[in-house]
Amino acid sequence: MTSLPPDRLPDHLTRENERLRRSVEELSLLNDLAQAIGASGNPKHIVETIVRRAMKSLQAEQGDIVLISDLEARTTRTLVRTEDSLLRRDSIRLNDSLLGWMMIHKKPIIINEPRTDTRFAGAVWNPDIRTLLSVPLLIRSGLIGLLSVYNKMGPDVQFTEDDQRLLAIIATQSAQVLENARLQQEERALHGMQEELRLATEIQTSLFPQHLPDIAGYELAGTSVAAQQVGGDYYDALALDGGRVGLCVGDASGKGLPASLLMANVQATLRSLAPWSATSSECITRINRVVCDRNRKGSFVTLVYALLDPSSHTLHYANAGHNRPLMCRADGRIERLERAGPMLGFTASLPFPEGDLRFTSGDILLLYSDGLNEAWDAAHVQFGEDRIADTLRETRSLPARTIADRLIAAVAAHVGDAPPVDDMTLLVVKRAS
Repeated sequence: MTSLPPDRLPDHLTRENERLRRSVEELSLLNDLAQAIGASGNPKHIVETIVRRAMKSLQAEQGDIVLISDLEARTTRTLVRTEDSLLRRDSIRLNDSLLGWMMIHKKPIIINEPRTDTRFAGAVWNPDIRTLLSVPLLIRSGLIGLLSVYNKMGPDVQFTEDDQRLLAIIATQSAQVLENARLQQEERALHGMQEELRLATEIQTSLFPQHLPDIAGYELAGTSVAAQQVGGDYYDALALDGGRVGLCVGDASGKGLPASLLMANVQATLRSLAPWSATSSECITRINRVVCDRNRKGSFVTLVYALLDPSSHTLHYANAGHNRPLMCRADGRIERLERAGPMLGFTASLPFPEGDLRFTSGDILLLYSDGLNEAWDAAHVQFGEDRIADTLRETRSLPARTIADRLIAAVAAHVGDAPPVDDMTLLVVKRAS
């Protein structure tokens, strides 16, 4: 049987042959694209491959993928823009009117006469755009971006329905590749953040005193519980010359890593200045000057710093805007240490008045942050200073460590299942004899 030349085949056979040829070309393109994508682990290289293959298959001068990062804000970013290096043309940018149209319709569009296209009446087009084919990148019916090619080359200078179908097929595969790349990037970023937080937690833990000073006749106990993985609270006890001990609790504004870094700076400053400061007021005044000089606007620190002299059982303190310390006397009376000045970082010119008191046997001093008294339950009822005082009074016969633990437990019981809103930090000083 003699076969007929193509130009003598019946019309329906000619169309079928053409359809089969296109199908074979499409399958070959998608196979090549899948192999190229599978051979690369670099998301940027994968997307560049997609755009270049689309340009080659559709004989386009330029192509790009634009991602829509925020539909509400209508913000976009061009992930890849590729062009024929032999043409030496300026890069074409996506028209905003087309972007708005695609957000509404989410379907492919051919624009072979952009300046007379009635769908975009009044739109201002880049003069370099002669023809345009754009298809949506969809994930579960959601628009994540556009794949576009510009200015068809060759004898047929207009994009066709067959071109649109081919680019739509490429876009379907591209959308999932882009989504996978985005998820991989987010996963890597999450792992990086988790590692940074782990290191920050280790660093912050190392800032707290690993061992409190041994003071004859006294017991010390400190605790800090962060509301987040890292916090902005701080407590310390410093053995100084002459047998004195520096005691402090501080709270940086905010929570998390920024507050932790701010408090780390304050801690380093305090530890360097405390040995050379004769009084608590002098120490806080000098710390405040450093904070005012180095601190960024809008951040502040509250801090109470006290000097205990065990030989005379006297304590001198200065308070920079912090919670007023509480003294629970051996007989259960509660005294509030009222002397206070402004918070650190507010102004370098205001003074910090100094207060003093004397320990008798069985007295307990509590320095604490507002994470205790301001902790609220599910009904938004705060734990409050009165409950702190009651807990001190009820536990005054117990060791300092037990008192500290009971205070934290009492706050936790009050809060229940409500999420913590602030760091909780305290330092208990008890004269045992």
